[in-house]
Amino acid sequence: MQNLVNDTPQPKRNYAFVDSIRCICMMSIVMEHATNFSDGMYHPKSAMEANIFSFITQFGKFGTIGFFLLAGFLIGEKFTDYTPGQYLKRRLDSTFIPWLFWTTVFLLTLLIDDFIRITRFNHGVIPPEFHDKLMWQLSIVYLYSSFWFIPNFLICITILLMFKKHLYNKWFGAILLGFTLLYAVNIYTETIQPRHSTAILGFVFFLWLGAQFNQKLDALEKWISGTSYTLWIVLCIVTLLLGMYEAEILKGMNSVDPFNTLRVSNILYSLACFFLLLRIKQFNFVKFLKPRETTYGIYLLQTVIVSSILPLIFKPLKYSWESLSFPMVLGFLLLRTVLTYFLAYFLVRLLNASKLKWIVGR
Repeated sequence: MQNLVNDTPQPKRNYAFVDSIRCICMMSIVMEHATNFSDGMYHPKSAMEANIFSFITQFGKFGTIGFFLLAGFLIGEKFTDYTPGQYLKRRLDSTFIPWLFWTTVFLLTLLIDDFIRITRFNHGVIPPEFHDKLMWQLSIVYLYSSFWFIPNFLICITILLMFKKHLYNKWFGAILLGFTLLYAVNIYTETIQPRHSTAILGFVFFLWLGAQFNQKLDALEKWISGTSYTLWIVLCIVTLLLGMYEAEILKGMNSVDPFNTLRVSNILYSLACFFLLLRIKQFNFVKFLKPRETTYGIYLLQTVIVSSILPLIFKPLKYSWESLSFPMVLGFLLLRTVLTYFLAYFLVRLLNASKLKWIVGR
């Protein structure tokens, strides 16, 4: 088979630690989405409460960059094993088709909710502004929900395929880093759409960086094993606090996305978390969760669960956020996170054991 990167095929290595880090990153992403709610649902009653909410949001922000790093880490060997056409076809079969299925399901849940409201409150008459509402629902599904990741990821992969001969060139990485930093600046200037979900060229650098980690893995592992856990924990804490601080600055500027993943502080936080996970390397509980088989499916189901299933579960309680004490709000957010992850996990395990396993991909 044609070798796209190296003249001599390299022996395969066991990257079990990739599954461990992938699992932790997915937990952080589920936490990020399950603990997110609009400002109108609960108003912090003190600076302490506001800071705790900011901490929770920032704490879960390392997963997205972590996934790009892991994908880049594995990409060199995949480019070696498959032609560009073969590689993209595999990606389309295993990621895009399941993504298309679940984005359609998510869109339908939103539309069904709209029609229920029209039936109950507008006597079944579709209002003239429904077309605008439909366009907004489409933008929610494909641009502003967690489903943004796959189109962005496939575009990033395609860019690397186009420049695969330069995959290990530092100047190529410098150009990609330049695009990332331009997006980081754009968060403040808002010259173009500032949301990270539409930053098409903003994440290619992390794929490239992951590929460099793989190429220099022996040196990387030797270096990381010589560092202390304390160093990385301290760096995670410091960069997390910097992320909270930068988010507050952006809130003061009325930013549409104050916790943007491509903030410089969050890039540093994500890298610090990635290196801490790489330093720890093995998480025994991960074997039970079978991340290689379930992680992508959990990603696909989490948005539908958070947006459409959890409201149905909690609706009979007839609670209001403002009526809850702050400790109860925090406990409720924790419950939402745990329910989202394990409900998605068990649904994926069931689907993987059936003829419908194609809808959760791999």
